[in-house]
Amino acid sequence: MRHSPVNPCWRDQAHSDVKVVSCKLGNVLKPAWLLLGVLCLLASLWAPRQTKAGRKGIPAEVRRRAKGKEEWTSLSPQKRALLSFPKSHLLTTDLWKVWHMENDRPSRRESVPLKPSANSPENVGSDTLESMEEGRLPDKDSSPTEAGDSRSEAGPEPLSTWRILRPAQRARRFCREHKQLIRWICIGLLCTGYAVFLLVACIRNFQRALGLFVLTCVVLAFLAYRLLKRLLAPKLRRHKNPHGHPCLNLCAKRGLALAALLFLVLWLSLDTSRRPEQLVSFAGMCVFIAVLFACSKHHCAVSWRAVSWGLVLQFALGLFVIRTEPGFVAFQWLGDQIQIFLNYTRAGSTFVFGENLVDSVFAFQVLPIIVFFSCVMSVLYYLGLMQWVILKIAWLMQVTMGTTATETLSVAGNIFVSQTEAPLLIRPYLADMTLSEIHVVLTGGYSTIAGSLLGVYISFGIDAASLIAASVMAAPCALALSKLVYPEVEKSKFKSEEGVKLTYGDAQNLIEAVSSGATISVKVVTNIIANLIAYLALLAFINSVLSWMGNMVDIDGLSFQLICSYILRPVAFLMGVAWEDCPVVAELLGIKLFVNEFVAYQELSNYKLRRLAGADAWAGTRKQWISVRAEILTTFALCGFANFSSIGIMLGGLSSMVPKRRSDISRIVLRALFTGVCVTLVNACVAGILYVPRAAEVDCTSLLNTTLSSSSFEVYQCCHEFFQSDGLEFGPGALSNCCQFYNRTICA
Repeated sequence: MRHSPVNPCWRDQAHSDVKVVSCKLGNVLKPAWLLLGVLCLLASLWAPRQTKAGRKGIPAEVRRRAKGKEEWTSLSPQKRALLSFPKSHLLTTDLWKVWHMENDRPSRRESVPLKPSANSPENVGSDTLESMEEGRLPDKDSSPTEAGDSRSEAGPEPLSTWRILRPAQRARRFCREHKQLIRWICIGLLCTGYAVFLLVACIRNFQRALGLFVLTCVVLAFLAYRLLKRLLAPKLRRHKNPHGHPCLNLCAKRGLALAALLFLVLWLSLDTSRRPEQLVSFAGMCVFIAVLFACSKHHCAVSWRAVSWGLVLQFALGLFVIRTEPGFVAFQWLGDQIQIFLNYTRAGSTFVFGENLVDSVFAFQVLPIIVFFSCVMSVLYYLGLMQWVILKIAWLMQVTMGTTATETLSVAGNIFVSQTEAPLLIRPYLADMTLSEIHVVLTGGYSTIAGSLLGVYISFGIDAASLIAASVMAAPCALALSKLVYPEVEKSKFKSEEGVKLTYGDAQNLIEAVSSGATISVKVVTNIIANLIAYLALLAFINSVLSWMGNMVDIDGLSFQLICSYILRPVAFLMGVAWEDCPVVAELLGIKLFVNEFVAYQELSNYKLRRLAGADAWAGTRKQWISVRAEILTTFALCGFANFSSIGIMLGGLSSMVPKRRSDISRIVLRALFTGVCVTLVNACVAGILYVPRAAEVDCTSLLNTTLSSSSFEVYQCCHEFFQSDGLEFGPGALSNCCQFYNRTICA
């Protein structure tokens, strides 16, 4: 009995999903390989051929080539050598000399001069044969001594060697002539493979591939804009009317600003009806901006276009990340991938330090992440990916805000690198920048954190999506508020991007990029270790002195943190934090301002761990943890290098790059530090306006009536709700479960 033929990819239904997908990919890529073969064939047909004009002066017997045995044997060795060359090589001057002088050459029986002249046919023929042996064209500078040997040894062996080398040279020449075509074929195949991969991933589980899909759409949007700009920009320039009516332009701008203001008022009135704390964040944002305007260097020169567009971009980014589902999922996915990626650091750190030290010692657990992340950033800079992202972000801010190219590139670079590395992007232009542009460079450094430290804070347990969003949102806000505090009153030389180029680093290859990234990170790690030892020791000493002084006047527990919790409590409240959480948030803000953000994030992670463990909210008069909303706002407020210890770092870094501007930098560094602090606070206010709780509802009745072995934040919430009610609807097991973890009067 004969069976019908079956596709081998589907013969065995028990194959795994990986094999099925590989078969599908193979079937999809078969037409791509066929297309590649057809294109290569067409390219070979398009290869440049010799024209009739090029063949005009070639003798007939050379074009004809020797076909019969008699004709071949009648030719001299030099003419046989010429016939083995490609047609394009027969046009050279030396080969023409060999051919035309061959008929005038004396026979072997006649006497031959012992010292032939340099231009004699013998020397030319020997050059031809010698070049055949070496696989090259004849050289005019060959010595006469080598001529006789090469002429006497000419035979089939050099000709066969030349024929062996000819296919390789043809292939090399073909690749040179069609380099652009081959490049586009390779790019097309790679893009086809990625499109097939993305399609299969979306078909199998679209929710899992949503983050990759969103990132792909963003990249495609930038590429489409670049293509449209290349195609339509010349036409738009021709049809653009440079002499537009100024009154119409002014009315259009004012109408757009009025529409944006009405939208903001309407949106706030509708959105804050259920959450009044969002209005507190909006009021705090207005207060911080008003304070910055009061401290402005030139009130009348403020560019309100730069200020308004910077705040609009910040608000739009926050709206996309915090409120929209695709943005929230994309940044949450990106944060999860960064956490997974950073876990690979453990492989190197456990090999060097051992598993016990990595699990128990803070330095061996956290600081190797900086080394790994620095290597990755160095590789991305070597490949040019970071420069591409920085240029796109800088273009968006420059087009909307109207700022100069150098200051915008520096602020965009601060999203990914530290306060002293971002100015390296524009190092050749620092000497010619205005004071306002220098102020923007300083403010951008104080308003963001480095990418390597971003990985460390994520390893602490800080919310990754909030950290990434805070770093991205701070860039346009820093540029806007810097122009508010120190407006431009000088004429800048860098209004356009033309002439401003980004460097690709000093690495010559990928291995050197990895090595240089690791070497640079050593300085960062030692700097962090030295600062932590110094500042924590100094903080302990200050707390001891304050406690001693407080005991003299019967004030118990006087410390630096307690003083900050009172002084900065209004600032925390203006951010939109609940009043009961304000002392803790104010304490963290004080640590960040007077010590550094590293210690502040470590303290915040301890508060978060206690909340997730389900600890009681109060331990005596001190709060053990803060709410989720307060954690998010504090994450935004701490995201920046704006502290007094960074003044020396910024002064030393920029002064070493441009020594003649040291006095200018010293004059505006404190103003830039204050602006950077306000940028982080405004960033937190925007997050407070947009934040909505996303936690899923917990079924407290079923949770409290099951056997619980450990506490959690959900258990604490349900037990708190149980203690506040009469407890009848929670069931009989709720009281015993809650009293197992929390001590209340009802438990007695």
